Amino acid sequence: MFRYTLMRLGIFVGCLVVVWGLVYSGLVPRGLGDSNGIWIVLLALVVSAPISFVLLRGERDRASLQIVGRVDRMKANLDANRAQEDGADDVARKQSQAS
Repeated sequence: MFRYTLMRLGIFVGCLVVVWGLVYSGLVPRGLGDSNGIWIVLLALVVSAPISFVLLRGERDRASLQIVGRVDRMKANLDANRAQEDGADDVARKQSQAS
C-alpha cells in the first residue's frame, strides 16, 4: 500500500513539474489573478489521475488484495471472539439455571 502511495505521489510530482513548465512557457494559460499556483496544482491533479489509473493498475490490484486479506483476518478474529463470548455466556446461563 505504501509503495502504491509513493508511486502515485511520484506521478503527481512529475505532472506538477510538466504543468509548471507548460504554464511558465506560455503553452497553457495562467490562472486568473493570483491563482496561478492553485491553477497549476489543480491542473496537475486532473492530469495525474487518469495517468495513475492506467499505469498503476497492477500495483492497485496488489494493494487491494492486501487490504482484503487484512479485512478477512479481522472478520475471522471478530467471529472467534464472538464465539468465545457466546460460549462463556452459555456456560454462565447453565450455571445460573442449575443453581
